[in-house]
Amino acid sequence: MIDKIVRSMAEAMAGIADGSTVLVGGFGAVGQPNALIDGLIEQGAKDLVVAANNAGVGHTGLARLMELGRVRKIICSFPRSSDPVVFEALYRAGKIELEIVPQGTLAERMRAAGAGVPAFFTATGVGTRMAEGKETREIRGRHYVLEDALEGDVALVEAWEADRWGNLTYRHSGRNFNPIMAMAAKCTIVQTQHVRALGEIDPDRVVTPGIFVDRVLHVPYGDPSGF
Repeated sequence: MIDKIVRSMAEAMAGIADGSTVLVGGFGAVGQPNALIDGLIEQGAKDLVVAANNAGVGHTGLARLMELGRVRKIICSFPRSSDPVVFEALYRAGKIELEIVPQGTLAERMRAAGAGVPAFFTATGVGTRMAEGKETREIRGRHYVLEDALEGDVALVEAWEADRWGNLTYRHSGRNFNPIMAMAAKCTIVQTQHVRALGEIDPDRVVTPGIFVDRVLHVPYGDPSGF
């Protein structure tokens, strides 16, 4: 019987190795798997490469993971968020690497990884420092730069609903980077607000099929009434 529901945070975080590339869902605080980030802090993996939309806020969650010296490199679109105090201090001190990727390119790099596409050409970044060292090509009179797919060893995802097979739905703006990150990692770990019985989720509402999900942890919060 397939049952991807795990019973503890320790079980959810088991096996995440030092040096892993970790994809962290969310757009700022929206759709961010905060419980899983705290679980990763507790688990202890270090020398991580983290891909996320931004570089953390304040001293909690992703920012706390960096503050503890556990992140070697951050790949993101917005390193300077509303309160990027931790990232800025680390970066100025030369204690963290930064790779800035335009938001659409970041999303497409992970979508490509999930689709088995090794690289793709995009016009975004042509003629800028982001194109330095990368292959460029003229196609039908326009210049493009080659971007590699971005695969994670682990993806940390926040969902609204899940069943024991790992089928996922998302609520409103929580459906941002989470679905593509779930597809782009070797091991996808999900915190879900609701666990539904198998067959209870309308197949037309499933955004991430369970084939992309490895572990599901029930983290109940928010509106308990449903979708």
